[in-house]
Amino acid sequence: MAARNAGTSAPHIDFDAARSLMVDDQVRPIEVDDPRILSAMRTLPRERCAPEAERQFAYADRTLPLTDGRYLLQPMIAARLTQAAGIVNEERILVVAAGTGYLAALASHLGGRVIAVESDPDLRAVGEAFTGDVASGVVWRHGPLESGAAADAPFDLILIDGGVQEIPDFCAAQLAPEGRVVGLLSRDGVASSAFVAELDRSAAKGNAAKGGQPIVSQGESAWAIRLQFDAPAPLLQELLPKPVFSF
Repeated sequence: MAARNAGTSAPHIDFDAARSLMVDDQVRPIEVDDPRILSAMRTLPRERCAPEAERQFAYADRTLPLTDGRYLLQPMIAARLTQAAGIVNEERILVVAAGTGYLAALASHLGGRVIAVESDPDLRAVGEAFTGDVASGVVWRHGPLESGAAADAPFDLILIDGGVQEIPDFCAAQLAPEGRVVGLLSRDGVASSAFVAELDRSAAKGNAAKGGQPIVSQGESAWAIRLQFDAPAPLLQELLPKPVFSF
């Protein structure tokens, strides 16, 4: 598995210079202006979250493969997604599909009290070692992504580190009353957009509108979804909708 070697470094690369260049050339020009995000991204050693074979590209404008079907989101998407989340100090945050821990560490540096859930034990091992050094407040949970972290709920923010075709079912039960879900939504499995969603507990099922926001019903839940920006992101295979059989 590629992520197993994510703890060694490539001495011929000046990662500090690459990190600073990433912020100045990729992140700041796309209107990421939260100084907390800029400061954290200048500090966090993203190369430790990348597999050894991909480490030279840790600060390039690209999404990097971790294992089969799992990826480290490109820096500009991670930055804009975090800014869209609007993290407030001391918020309880669940990072779903936390992988090797970069987004979880970023949320922690913004003041969040972060629970990171990961189903892949090798990815989690890398993530735990990474956040243990750079964001010691992150607490890790191992389990299926589709289950979230019920024992640690409720959460003010559920941050999904990857693409989904619909908001996972567990989110409604594990979200605080005024909480929000943030991630990357791709209903057709091809084009995707960052989104911020809140439960509309009073909306009737079916499509409606609330303050210009589409109301989308999923099972027993109705979500007010605000699309933020287009962002290519691979789908999280574990969170794909389960097929429905009819007879």
